[in-house]
Amino acid sequence: MKTIHDIDISGKRVLVRVDFNVPLVNGKVSDETRIKQALPTIEYLLKNKAKVVLLSHLGRPKGQAVEGLKLDPIAVRLSELLKKKVAKADDCVGDSAKKIIKNLKEGEVVLLENTRFYSEEKENNLEFAKKLANFGDVFVQEAFGAIHRAHASTVGIAKFLPTVAGLLVEKEVMELEKVFQNPSKPLVFIVGGAKIDTKLGILKKFSEIADTILVGGGLANTFLAAEGYSIGESLYEEDKLELAQDILMTASAAGCKFVLPNDVICADAEVELSEKTPVLDLRADAVPFNLKILDIGKRTQRQYAEIIKKAGTVIWNGPLGLFEMTPFSSGTKAVANACAENSATTILGGGDTLEALKRFQISPEKFTHISTGGGAMLEFLEGKKLPGLEAIK
Repeated sequence: MKTIHDIDISGKRVLVRVDFNVPLVNGKVSDETRIKQALPTIEYLLKNKAKVVLLSHLGRPKGQAVEGLKLDPIAVRLSELLKKKVAKADDCVGDSAKKIIKNLKEGEVVLLENTRFYSEEKENNLEFAKKLANFGDVFVQEAFGAIHRAHASTVGIAKFLPTVAGLLVEKEVMELEKVFQNPSKPLVFIVGGAKIDTKLGILKKFSEIADTILVGGGLANTFLAAEGYSIGESLYEEDKLELAQDILMTASAAGCKFVLPNDVICADAEVELSEKTPVLDLRADAVPFNLKILDIGKRTQRQYAEIIKKAGTVIWNGPLGLFEMTPFSSGTKAVANACAENSATTILGGGDTLEALKRFQISPEKFTHISTGGGAMLEFLEGKKLPGLEAIK
């Protein structure tokens, strides 16, 4: 895979697809992780006298210009981080962009407006992609979080320009490939979140290669129901029970330990959840009809932590409960701390997982690798071809 080290960029207009899809609160960036992770590539390009043109999406504006999804606050924060003025265009293909890029000098950087203000972006419209490509001489793919999407700014541009990977994409691929290159054993896969659909492929894959799979979140409820447990009013996917049973059988046949919670944190299904919601820690096979499961229980937390402690490689995607509220956060926190304390290879991904680390004030430096793309990470580990990576190749 070619990277920015493999091409001459001096004096060239380098079009960089970054992933600055970051949260904004009161018009300011509230989590700058993704911006910071793109800095090494941007700084390398500037140092080597490139004219840097940045592209990104933000949110889901559905092809319309939405005031609250403009990238101006991101340009402000990027300027502060780079200690260098970042010009901001009011469009990504219009006159504002053309004028700024025409006057762009070596070692300068401009951020174009939200690509998803145009419906042609998600449609991978080649005419739209060509308009974007006209602003560059080289295309750099640096948006790992969007690399599994076949959009105009991730794939379409590559049809018109020489395309290479940025430093972040290179790092993501190298770290994730290690999972399949003789990983340290035992290999433990921790999976949470709500739905089987988004985790189906990865569950099947790791049922065959992992030593142990630890399950939590709404996902665990579906598996508990598939095992015949009464789960009260808990969130689960009734139409996926047969699928869950198939995954359990696949894991069993492959010798993979598929571990479900043996106790759970529950709350009254009729009560509005809050920071003061009363909870009960019950056996997973003894949840009354009027309660709902919202976290793994204390015994399960200790069990999971002990398994993680002995692991040689840990991969984690998805929270184990409703971690945003204190009464239901202890499961995710226990797993996060266990991963942080493990000196083995630890790979984390998914927006909620990263948000949990921030909530619990656990340093990202405690982990081997934190992926910037939850969905992209899962699809890569599943073995799927990612459109943005294929465009580089």
